[in-house]
Amino acid sequence: MPLFARSFGVNNAQVGSIISAFAFARFASGLISGKLVDKFGERLVYSIGIGFVAISSAAAAMAQSYSQLLLFRAAGGLGSSMFSVAAGSLLLRVTSDHQRGRAQSLYNGSFLIGMVGGPVVGGALSAFSLRAPLAIYAFLLAVSSISAGLLLRGSMLAAKPEGKSEKTSVFYALRLKPYRIALVVSFSTGFILFGMGRSIVPLFMVEDMHVSTTYMGVGFTMASIANGLLLLRAGRLSDEKGRRFVAVIGSSALFISTALLLFTVQAWIFFPAMIFSGIAGAYLSTVPGSLVGDVLKGKGGQVIAVMQMSGDFAAMIAPILLGAISDAGGFRPAFILATILMAAVVLVTTRIPETRNSVHLQG
Repeated sequence: MPLFARSFGVNNAQVGSIISAFAFARFASGLISGKLVDKFGERLVYSIGIGFVAISSAAAAMAQSYSQLLLFRAAGGLGSSMFSVAAGSLLLRVTSDHQRGRAQSLYNGSFLIGMVGGPVVGGALSAFSLRAPLAIYAFLLAVSSISAGLLLRGSMLAAKPEGKSEKTSVFYALRLKPYRIALVVSFSTGFILFGMGRSIVPLFMVEDMHVSTTYMGVGFTMASIANGLLLLRAGRLSDEKGRRFVAVIGSSALFISTALLLFTVQAWIFFPAMIFSGIAGAYLSTVPGSLVGDVLKGKGGQVIAVMQMSGDFAAMIAPILLGAISDAGGFRPAFILATILMAAVVLVTTRIPETRNSVHLQG
């Protein structure tokens, strides 16, 4: 996506805006998506949402200008917000405390089926056309939308609620320390893994390190493989040793990853940096959802929406902020900021209280 945007002759901040536009639309529509889930049920909101992303991705693949690409990517953020909130709501309500970490791992592992091969295939396809990965993405999303509509048609949990259903208040959730820390973890992963990782990191490797898109794709695939190998283990450790244990491991790994990028002077250093980011993703991906699920009471579409919005907000501001910093002073100052952020998050994760076994702790 950054290289496709660059093909329209724009600067780093404008490239970052393509990533941010998608995240901004997700962020702006998060609470609306939560209300829709609470009112109409997960099945309808999920199917329509992911179908909308399919249409917008197909349109982005055919964009003839930077402004069109920006518009179509922003439109996709609305559908993404709808289906991600619906999926998160359903997952957290059907799992128990002692299985929630593993359930989160399996859920995130489903994304890796595409992510492991995606960067290599996408990198190879981009050598022929930067539009091809978007077109394939749109097709797969359309299949997912139709599948969800059919497979969930008999589910009572995913159906439209009958009568008045109990809902967890966002204001109640914000009084809970575990929920607030979940927001911090979601923000940090959104800022580094999605914001920085999808905007300035590819540009840094291609423009400063002078590597090919295929070389860069191999690095991102290594991150996905490390992530996939550790996801189930991370979920099991979360259920057995607690949410804080895996949060500290994950945040420390992401700190190491950003520090390695800061000191990347030879192209090969990119590989261990990506491996540590994959390790971090495996452990941190279980944390926000598990913490929210532990303290959730009743149907919590809006509570889940706010959690996802914290990550979306980070993914929204990171590409523009880091892109502007890299335009002004190069890529290194941007990596310094990311490393300082992760050092602070490591300290925050050491203060996570135990939330398993439905112990709702306030702080």
